[in-house]
Amino acid sequence: MERSQLVETIFKKRSVLCVGLDTDLSKIPTHLLQEEDPVFAFNKAIIDATKEYTVAYKINTAFYEAQGIKGWVSMQKTLDYIPRDIFTIADAKRGDIGNTSEQYARTFFHTYPFDSITVAPYMGHDSVKPFLQFPGKWTIVLGLTSNTGSADFQLQQCGDELLYQKVLRTVASWGTPENIMFVIGATRKEQLQEVRAMLPDHFFLVPGVGAQGGDVDTVCSNAMNKDGGVLINVSRGIIYASSGEDFAERANEEAKKYQGEMERHILDLK
Repeated sequence: MERSQLVETIFKKRSVLCVGLDTDLSKIPTHLLQEEDPVFAFNKAIIDATKEYTVAYKINTAFYEAQGIKGWVSMQKTLDYIPRDIFTIADAKRGDIGNTSEQYARTFFHTYPFDSITVAPYMGHDSVKPFLQFPGKWTIVLGLTSNTGSADFQLQQCGDELLYQKVLRTVASWGTPENIMFVIGATRKEQLQEVRAMLPDHFFLVPGVGAQGGDVDTVCSNAMNKDGGVLINVSRGIIYASSGEDFAERANEEAKKYQGEMERHILDLK
């Protein structure tokens, strides 16, 4: 998906909501377990319930890979079911030497035609650049995450800046705002402001809203740009809003609520 298409969808839906399909067999409603493909049955219902308010779906591949062949089939069926005007993210966090990264890119851009993939940049430019060779595809690089362990490396001094700052500046030079996004955690206002000032044009995939303590107003007020510029991911707070037979209805209500919080910020951009 080209950037212009993503921006068009954001303004059309007045939303920057990304729904994370982190589908765990142990957490989906028990009545779905009798289905031939419980994971796909759950995902299909969630997509139907939330697509009106959603501009992106993020599939965390770990939850599918753990199921073996059945999981990969469920992932393929889910990807095929997502409407074509909604941005798709393979949250796979790949990154390896060049020829291996090239195969990962082919996996998630050709075999499973996602619009984007998350990538870990620890091994440097030759592990990231293979992902950037595919027109219309996006590489979403881990920048500043919201987990507790982020302080172990990301917040350590590296010369005259912190390590995550060096990563952001360096990786941004490998591509453009048309094919690189960054994962930026939602929990600290000051860091959102700082990263947006550093990277005024890039899109950010922002986890940490909801269960991890971040909130929509903080992200939108401090990290949006003229194109919206953020995809705010919510997983558990939407897909597991209910564990009963009303799970899809409750997911719809939660997605609508989040979209409503985002709408006024998007209208302010015009």
